[in-house]
Amino acid sequence: MNNKPHLDEEALAELRDVMEDEFGILIQTYISDSRERIQALHQALSDNDQDAFAKTAHSFKGSSINIGAARLGDLCLEAEKAGREGRLDDVRKLLPELESEFATVRHLMEDSLLA
Repeated sequence: MNNKPHLDEEALAELRDVMEDEFGILIQTYISDSRERIQALHQALSDNDQDAFAKTAHSFKGSSINIGAARLGDLCLEAEKAGREGRLDDVRKLLPELESEFATVRHLMEDSLLA
């Protein structure tokens, strides 16, 4: 389905060059914000608030794409569209996939910090 990499190493290397000493803080902030966004997605789903779900998925998409997590960005886009269209059954199926992809991205990022 999606042949994009979990993490765009070039984008990450570019960020590392630009951010220098702040790179680790950027990654930790992204991971922390992403965890909060996933919780907010669950909350919006349990509240049947498709608007809040779509908005959260939209902001998660933007931050994921900016940091080089293209596959996660695509999943967020799918979730955003499903939320906007009120397809909550699709949203329920997408959320575990989105969380799994975030876990993969998080591990790759944490490994890159140790490199």
